Amino acid sequence: MSKSPFVTLNPPSKPPFSSNFTPKNPLKLLPSPLPSKLTSKFPLKIQSLNSPDPQNPSKTLNLTSILRSLPDWADQVQEKGMRKKRDLYTHKKWVEHRSSLRHVRHVMSSLSSRVVVSLLPPVVFFTSVAVFISGYNTAVTMNLLPEFFPVLRGSTLPYQLTAPALALLLVFRTEASYSRFEQGRQAWTKVIAVTSDLAREVVAYVDDLNDGVLKRSILQYIMAFPIALKCHLLYDSDIRRDLQSVLDADDLAVVLSSKHRPNCIIQFISQTLQLLSLDEPKRNALDLKLSSFHEGIVICDQIMGTPIPLSYTRLTSRFLVLWHLTLPIILWDDCHWIVVPATSISAASLFCIEEVGVLIEEPFPMLALEELCKAACTNIQDAIATQKAIQMQVSAKMKTCQNQHSTNGWPSRNKT
Repeated sequence: MSKSPFVTLNPPSKPPFSSNFTPKNPLKLLPSPLPSKLTSKFPLKIQSLNSPDPQNPSKTLNLTSILRSLPDWADQVQEKGMRKKRDLYTHKKWVEHRSSLRHVRHVMSSLSSRVVVSLLPPVVFFTSVAVFISGYNTAVTMNLLPEFFPVLRGSTLPYQLTAPALALLLVFRTEASYSRFEQGRQAWTKVIAVTSDLAREVVAYVDDLNDGVLKRSILQYIMAFPIALKCHLLYDSDIRRDLQSVLDADDLAVVLSSKHRPNCIIQFISQTLQLLSLDEPKRNALDLKLSSFHEGIVICDQIMGTPIPLSYTRLTSRFLVLWHLTLPIILWDDCHWIVVPATSISAASLFCIEEVGVLIEEPFPMLALEELCKAACTNIQDAIATQKAIQMQVSAKMKTCQNQHSTNGWPSRNKT
């Protein structure tokens, strides 16, 4: 009987134990060598039945993902609403805005409001707490629990004393956010005004015969500046798509390669101004307009990079949470199970005020920046298109006025 050249340490019927071992076909088991170093610890891996692949943890269901499903969905709806396009108000929109049916329209559109959707996680949580406390107190009152379990109740005096403080805190928080919104709106109003004024002076001062190419380029840069600033401030903006119809391909490549796109366009404008054949006073007047662009960038960057002091925001949030966690206990003696709807209404009202303050704290997604940029570009293009017609009309009036005067300066009389 010949001996096999292979030495089998483990019989085929007893494969080495492994926490990830899953035999595919038990009739074709092959002997495997004993590992050189035995380990005494075997990691326990619990996987979902729907996701047996350990390399894809996104499909694994656990308690944390279930609890976060509602807040994550609310955040997605809110962020989608933040990226929604804003329109400038027209006469028709103002009529609709002040319509007597606006209250019905606002109530009917509540489910599609990102503010209302963002309130679902806190309202659901505090309502659940109120239901739990109400059920616990009812069970204690009906002797369904041992006698040493107390009824959760408290005096309303602390709430009466702290209610004005909470109201003032919410008012100051919202007022501080609105001041940032107003500051951002004023900064953009000035940017758009300077853009139109600078383009008007370039159209009036620069001669088409001598500096026609430079004039076209500088007007393109002026139109591109508010667009670049808008993309710099708004999250997930496609600056290449927005500027490819305004700038030439070579200029666009330089702008995209820079770290601060609005400053790069200001440099384009400044360098082009130096090449124009203008008088020194006119060139200085145009250079002075660029300082307003720099001022707008500084204000916008300051608003974006510096939120309301975080301690103020955290204090407001903690105050609201503690207030609504203890609200069912305070109201139990007077309301009993009515504390559930009372807690829901209170959470929806107060957290709504706090949510609005958080939304307008970042003012630029709330402004119709894209429409402002389109309006500025349209005005500049219209000024370029009507330049020759206006010049011809003004020249014709000047010739008519000169023909109506005699050489000695007295107006000539029409002969009858």
